[in-house]
Amino acid sequence: QVHIVQSGGGSVQPGASLRLSCAVSGMNFRLFPLDWYRQAPGSQREPVARITSTGATNYTESVKDRFTISRDNVRTTLFLQMNSLKPEDSARYYCHTRYRGRDFWGQGTQVTVSS
Repeated sequence: QVHIVQSGGGSVQPGASLRLSCAVSGMNFRLFPLDWYRQAPGSQREPVARITSTGATNYTESVKDRFTISRDNVRTTLFLQMNSLKPEDSARYYCHTRYRGRDFWGQGTQVTVSS
């Protein structure tokens, strides 16, 4: 069974940085793409960033050049480095992967950007 535990997040001022982590177990981590999603109150969950098994990345337009997704295949951990945070980045962030036809999600971690 895939198990995902997230950490990081918090409340920061605009322009600050945060790093989210996502520890994944129960699957052959290095073989699968991984994603970060976010969901703001009253909005649908939206994709933020994706990293493939080979390390290729893509980002939603609003976070390009500010966020960096990365993975550590030895520690089976996914990261999201978020720089130059804006109030519109405030949301609950979720780690996601799809394994054997099923979607697996982390518990979510809150990011609040406010002055």
